[in-house]
Amino acid sequence: MKSKYLSIALIASIVLASCKKELNLKDPQGLDPQTALATDANIKRVLQGGYDALSSSSMYGGNAQLFADLAASDGQLNWVGTFNTYREVWGKSIITTNPIIRDIWGAGYNAINIANNVIANIDKVVAADQARVKGEALFIRGAMHFELVRYFAKDYTDGDPNTNPGIPVMKQPTNASDEITKPSRAKVAEVYAAVIADLIEAESLLPTTNGVYATKSAAAAILSRAYLQKADYTGARDASNRAITSATGKSLLPVFMNNFNQAANTAEDIFAIQVSDQDGANNLQLFYSVDIFGARDGDIEVEPTYLSLYEATDVRRSSTNNPGATTAFNTAFYVKYSAYRTTKWRDLYKNVKVIRLAELYLTRAEANFRLGTALGDTPLNDINRIRTRSSATPLAVLTLNDFYDERRRELAFEGFGLHDAKRFKKTIDGLPWNNNKLVFPIPFREINANSSLTQNSGY
Repeated sequence: MKSKYLSIALIASIVLASCKKELNLKDPQGLDPQTALATDANIKRVLQGGYDALSSSSMYGGNAQLFADLAASDGQLNWVGTFNTYREVWGKSIITTNPIIRDIWGAGYNAINIANNVIANIDKVVAADQARVKGEALFIRGAMHFELVRYFAKDYTDGDPNTNPGIPVMKQPTNASDEITKPSRAKVAEVYAAVIADLIEAESLLPTTNGVYATKSAAAAILSRAYLQKADYTGARDASNRAITSATGKSLLPVFMNNFNQAANTAEDIFAIQVSDQDGANNLQLFYSVDIFGARDGDIEVEPTYLSLYEATDVRRSSTNNPGATTAFNTAFYVKYSAYRTTKWRDLYKNVKVIRLAELYLTRAEANFRLGTALGDTPLNDINRIRTRSSATPLAVLTLNDFYDERRRELAFEGFGLHDAKRFKKTIDGLPWNNNKLVFPIPFREINANSSLTQNSGY
């Protein structure tokens, strides 16, 4: 997200403040928090830093999506890379000192802290822009709390969310060592309540169009995810329908694969991470792609059983093993070393999809089906608009499992595997959906630094 990196000054200021005053050292490249947050222009630059934190490789720059699919591999994804840290996620054998797990926690709370600084100083933003700026900061804070609670706490429907420990909910900024607190873990229900409140307010404040930044539709879309994960199907139905109707100028692309490997947002993108050779991260390309496309050698193989989800005519299962063929650049899978690799994340310096319109149709369809309603459209029409786009046979009748399978087909390798498996109460690699191994450990660094934190069961 084209950040000016002014937010780095907020982090640096904490370190500087802890130095002995008699040294009187000042970073010539940094700004103290009072200066960084003193003007309209500076606060907007800090907000840019929030987007940069949101789009880091540990969050929406790849790992937030990658972890969900690796952890839900269920014999259909195979990690063949040499990084044991990622192998632990794939093998459901994460240790508390795993640095990539530590970093997703840190990246999430870094983005939250930046958002809190913007919100706390919103009165310094010019009146005409206050609603938009606050809405964007609330979007970042709500989305990050949501990602963290999905990974580091039990699913909302696993036991009692009013007693199960969630994650700390942070709403106050921290800019100096004397402001550091040791927050305890809020309950799962409390975290979801905070997420939903932030996203509802963000949706009310954000514009319908906002360049590559958060919009009314994007806030409603993340809100629909939160409602769906907590099995509030009325909320999920209504939020996804609002996201669809407020998505000005958005539509499904006629060609499915044209969604991916794009340097600019498409008509189907509700929110995407902007990646170029100057800025942005794409860990999905780093770990999924292969050398024929200018990448490394492909750390994740897709087993043939995954392709069996698709019927033969479905373009979402199309593949090639000919590196000289033009189809290698528009098929869904590429074959190397007799193994399938997804080409959704084929090319370097291409945008990372966070929300596509297709997801919203599937969410609305599922929620309507569960409720026996047809808000916006019928469940059958919504699911078939996704299937017919990819030349799959339209369905005549629906079962609940059709929605699980269609999400696996349409949203494959986009970060839904673990979360959807928990929602549909599926077994993963022989483990029940609510097994402790499917919840990430609170990083050892955090437990060591904060005596108020408790560790998750099984670690």
